[in-house]
Amino acid sequence: MSEHSYEAGRLNLPFVGISTFAKRPYVGDWSRIDADVAILGAPFDFGTQFRAGARFGPRAVREASTLFSFGHAGAYDHEDDRTYLPASVRMIDIGDADIVHTDTQKSHANIKAGVSAILDAGALPVVIGGDHSVNIPCIDAFAGRGDIHILQIDAHLDFVDERHGVRYGHGNPMRRAAEKSYVSGLTQVGIRNVSSTAKEGYDDARRMGSDILSVRQMRALGAKSVIDRIPAGARVYVTLDIDGFCPSIAPGTGTPSHGGFLYYEVLEMLQGLARRNEVVGIDLVEVAPDYDQTGGTAILAAQVLLNFLGFVFDARSARAAA
Repeated sequence: MSEHSYEAGRLNLPFVGISTFAKRPYVGDWSRIDADVAILGAPFDFGTQFRAGARFGPRAVREASTLFSFGHAGAYDHEDDRTYLPASVRMIDIGDADIVHTDTQKSHANIKAGVSAILDAGALPVVIGGDHSVNIPCIDAFAGRGDIHILQIDAHLDFVDERHGVRYGHGNPMRRAAEKSYVSGLTQVGIRNVSSTAKEGYDDARRMGSDILSVRQMRALGAKSVIDRIPAGARVYVTLDIDGFCPSIAPGTGTPSHGGFLYYEVLEMLQGLARRNEVVGIDLVEVAPDYDQTGGTAILAAQVLLNFLGFVFDARSARAAA
């Protein structure tokens, strides 16, 4: 008998059953999280400045992730000669944070509570947004848990301090993160074209510890060299805005920006990071599925997350065995 379970039990094809993330178990009681990684939905999009719709991102990404639920005992990658996410990696889906319509503070507080519950349980938090403002409560949850460095993959700098009284929208999260005493620095990659952040914001970002690279600069340096710019030994939180990708492959987002990354460019950065640094948290944001009738953007998001999680836990196993 081979190690997978295709010969016995239910076939459980992708279009059958309940769409938890990768069809992993649902745990609704946040006081009973017992896993290596926990998925939290953050269906909040009141922070958007253009097209709304990212509130449906968690649902779409979960649905898309069922495509990759065949690997009963992991997924074999012939290029790496590795089986990623074997059954020994315990992954659960804890559902969505409660969103209170029109109330940013309460909604963000509920997202923070979910991330805090995951961290308290010793699991890796993976948050699916929602607009990029959901990163603010995610980073808030790391207070008192040691220093972190943030890797942001995004078309936009998101470093606006305040605009018309707005401090917690999707243009503000990296500024709010940089203000935290426990955020030791930011690496912001993919930033390009006409930006929502003025020049003063870029100046502030660099003064406050940001390393900012465009898509063209990343391509000139290469994935490894970009990741090598992150301090060795840093614990890294990754925030991935789907508009970091080119809208030719990820049109389902509220603020698309042409000239973005292709799939393997991002994947190689994430794989390099997982091998080099400890990854302590992940969010993936700004999937707005109604703008992509093919479903391809949500599939891309699910595939990136699952591959990245495979890299993270493979690297953890390698370090433990060393």
